[in-house]
Amino acid sequence: MHHMIDKRLVRDRFCRTLRSYASHAVVQNAMAGELSEIICREKPGRSFDRVLEVGSGTGALMSRLLGCCSVKAYYANDLVEESRTCLQGVLDRFPVDEFHFLAGDIESMDLLPSELDLVVSNATLQWLDDLDGFFRTISAHLKPEGVFAFSTFGTSNMREISSIEGVGLSYHTLGELELLAGRYFDLTFSREEKLRMEFRSPEAILDHIRQTGVNGLHRRAWTKSSYLHFVEEYRRLFSCENGVYLTYHPVYCCLKKRIT
Repeated sequence: MHHMIDKRLVRDRFCRTLRSYASHAVVQNAMAGELSEIICREKPGRSFDRVLEVGSGTGALMSRLLGCCSVKAYYANDLVEESRTCLQGVLDRFPVDEFHFLAGDIESMDLLPSELDLVVSNATLQWLDDLDGFFRTISAHLKPEGVFAFSTFGTSNMREISSIEGVGLSYHTLGELELLAGRYFDLTFSREEKLRMEFRSPEAILDHIRQTGVNGLHRRAWTKSSYLHFVEEYRRLFSCENGVYLTYHPVYCCLKKRIT
């Protein structure tokens, strides 16, 4: 069953972890690098007039993209208004002619830039409620044959946590994403992978999750007994040679706006 995501809670959790996110979000940072490479392959000239990034966060994708592409106008959107200060550090290294920060929930924004050459999003789409509506909106704001490239997470993502806690995001399979996006775009590239990160203990995994803000799903507070139950179950079910493991399931798609 799909539950509406508490965007205020998501914003609060990510806002709290702005300082620690970049150093702890190892997988998301690697995904930003992979996504920028996919975009560079798609557009050998590496030149864009107008770019929109959805979920710009601490600027991992923005710095990768501006480091290898020429961009005239960069529009960055994020739910967390405070993330703008992180992006300023990127712009100091890679200045653009025009920069606009769009604070707020992309799903409820009335005014978005139009005639875009490129829309990008790294590790963000899993937080959206209506992907079909989002894809339709992005298509409407792209130029014909404009590029839409994103990474998100598949159905095995953090499955260890959800199997114990009984709560998790409603992830889509790669096939489902291709079908949804295929209503508005032509697919040019897609792939998925599963990564197993190892930690010394279940407590270290919980700390990793707290430091990246990806626990912005429900407000439940741990009791001592629920915490101990989680730690014991995690160790029992998901132990490995170096401690315990956690699965990440990155998914990548690159699409072109269909000419109608």
